[in-house]
Amino acid sequence: MTITVFTKPHCPQCDATKRQLNKLGLPFETVDLEQNPETLAQLQAAGFRQAPVVITPDASWTGYRPDLLRALAKQAAAQPAATASVAA
Repeated sequence: MTITVFTKPHCPQCDATKRQLNKLGLPFETVDLEQNPETLAQLQAAGFRQAPVVITPDASWTGYRPDLLRALAKQAAAQPAATASVAA
């Protein structure tokens, strides 16, 4: 599962999101929007208006959303089990 967190410097919600992902043991990539103005423009054109922007294979959202992060961790935990049952 690929998780990308688009962040801005000195962003408390961005920092909280990254801390929660680490706590949940979910690997993620970060993109600093200050260093990537083209990406920032693309996200704004897509309707995102605040940081962080979290993009997963199945969802996207803005802001610190611990409820969605926990749901993502549950989904990630269920994936190996689903793969194992398919292989059996």
